[in-house]
Amino acid sequence: MTHPLIAREGWLVLLAAFAAAVLATVFLGAWSIPFWIWAVFALQFFRDPARIPPGDADAVISPADGRIVAVEKVRDAYLDRDALKISVFMNVFNVHSNKSPVDGEIKGVWYTPGSFVNADLDKASTENERNALWIQTPHGDVTSVQIAGLIARRILCYVRVGDKLARGQRYGFIRFGSRVDVYLPTNARAEVSIGQKVTGGRTILARW
Repeated sequence: MTHPLIAREGWLVLLAAFAAAVLATVFLGAWSIPFWIWAVFALQFFRDPARIPPGDADAVISPADGRIVAVEKVRDAYLDRDALKISVFMNVFNVHSNKSPVDGEIKGVWYTPGSFVNADLDKASTENERNALWIQTPHGDVTSVQIAGLIARRILCYVRVGDKLARGQRYGFIRFGSRVDVYLPTNARAEVSIGQKVTGGRTILARW
């Protein structure tokens, strides 16, 4: 099956952006440049390249493109347990398609309204608008949380309780700068460090 190079979430935005740019060129000439800049920015933001996940059976992969901003032992409030949290911050130039970090079955989905503080900050995990997935795997439970950012205003999640996900499978999208937190069992071993750049659907975050 072919993979769309442009996320379906961006089709209307791109159509409007390029239509505005063309009209601005016709009526405004050189003053249309800002419209073209916006159209090109929208095109790069909504790109959604195909990714082939690593075949390692013990690998947990990154759910998003971006930069690692947290690797720490915390309390997973969703499943009321101690966990290893690994957080990926996405800026506006990253691919914003979200992919499953593991193979497993969705056992719970929780949406929480909230604020829109900078997703680079730790408090974004508890204060911002977010959508959490509980994924049950043979190795243990995983919580993957989509978190809105400073200018993000829409979290999209396309899976429900009972759905099964494969590693690297696309399950959602967050518009503009945002973050994804992954909570793993405490026996998981982190394979990334703070500040490291990761690729969604490809980089190994941790191993069981």
